[in-house]
Amino acid sequence: MSLPWKSSIVDGAVRDRNVSHLRERGLALPAFHQLENPDAIPAEVKAALPSIDSGAPHPLNLFRVHWFNTPDGALATVPEHVVLPSSLTGVDAKIVVLLGNRFPMIRAHKVLAAYACLVPRIVSGEFDLAKHRAVWPSTGNFCRGGVAISRILGCHGVAVLPAGMSAERFRWLENWVTDPGDIVRTPGTESNVKEIYDACAALSRDPSNVILNQFREYANYVVHYRCTGSALRSAFERLAASDASLRLRAFVSATGSAGTIAAGDFLKDHYGSITVAVEALECPTMLENGYGEHNIQGIGDKHIPLIHNVMNTDVVAAVSDRSTDALNVLFNSAAGRELLATRHSIPHAIIEQLGNFGISSICNILAAIKTAKYYGMRSSDVIVTVATDGAEMYASEAARTLASEFGGKFDAVEAASVFGRHLATVSTENLLELTHRDRRRIFNLGYFTWVEQQGVPLEDFEERASQSFWRGLREVVPMWDAMIAEVNAAAALTTV
Repeated sequence: MSLPWKSSIVDGAVRDRNVSHLRERGLALPAFHQLENPDAIPAEVKAALPSIDSGAPHPLNLFRVHWFNTPDGALATVPEHVVLPSSLTGVDAKIVVLLGNRFPMIRAHKVLAAYACLVPRIVSGEFDLAKHRAVWPSTGNFCRGGVAISRILGCHGVAVLPAGMSAERFRWLENWVTDPGDIVRTPGTESNVKEIYDACAALSRDPSNVILNQFREYANYVVHYRCTGSALRSAFERLAASDASLRLRAFVSATGSAGTIAAGDFLKDHYGSITVAVEALECPTMLENGYGEHNIQGIGDKHIPLIHNVMNTDVVAAVSDRSTDALNVLFNSAAGRELLATRHSIPHAIIEQLGNFGISSICNILAAIKTAKYYGMRSSDVIVTVATDGAEMYASEAARTLASEFGGKFDAVEAASVFGRHLATVSTENLLELTHRDRRRIFNLGYFTWVEQQGVPLEDFEERASQSFWRGLREVVPMWDAMIAEVNAAAALTTV
């Protein structure tokens, strides 16, 4: 098995320099089992966290890089989530949404993947904290997570993202990078992933730049299998504790870099549930080998990520960015919320939660509704999904949609129209239940990106068709944790 990350010491001298670097800064690294189960975080760390601003680049915020946070920075016993009512979704099945904006610093769960991609390299001596620059290619949240982790760890972080992403992403980055040149703007928007790769290819010519490409980083898959999968299980088990009839039927996730969708493998292993991969209707790559442009920021485009376990995916669903853009306005406008409360009797508590759903989160919810309708799911059936980030990252996008689609006016009439067109009438069109041949077709699409364009050896690419490959990946976490413990001990940081 050929992997782009290591589970043993790569360079002892670099590792020792990293130990000194961490010791000087008093930086302890949380183990992955602690991010999976925060109860395992040392008591002294948990006691100190309430006094730490969760939005600050404080070393202890590394111990908040998990799903078990509350808005005030406390530790939750169960990941915070929303169970959407039938009055909103129009289906009997319970759709459960985990809230990614509870994560520290960037208020999005991509900071978890960033931590996972960098830390194994640090503790193995593959990445030199004093010498290397961490380059984070992304369409917005992963690069923010990478910059946040880099800043805490005291290394140089560089964000690479399309110039057309939301203004809120760039404002955040401008406040966190050490140099304006550390924000590399590539042409286009969400649909222009290859342009990101091209920029990274140019940056990689400098040996001090280490490219942490989330689309091919197996650590991204592994951490979501363990941590996000466990978090979803925890939320479901809390519901099932009060209703033994509930069954976990499906996990729904936009593919993006395909890290988050790894949680579907975890849930399938434990519950036999199906995994639904979601993409933009304007660019139906998995559905139709198609192309196009879309604006569902955060879900990628035009290629199959190397870390997508396609051969274990059961359903593909496509959602239009016209729907996600319109619902972003509906959910976050006075007229929209008034309509939901008065005409559709949506509970006030649920309306208050709508601000926790960013554009890609709305995409996941719509695909979950499609899935429930397609399978005719009942009230005892549960679909779980995630809200990667919240609406606060898309206020500028809502303003753009308001101006371009609604002429700057969004009143009760417009709100009713949006609800009717984009929520009440969600259909099962553009959904495909995958056969083995369908999976193989989608798997083969990745060849053109990874073998032909990016130079991944053919045997490494083909190895991913076997489930034994993916099971082998998951076995590395105890090795990482052992190396993290050794580094913390060598740095005389005994909090782990």
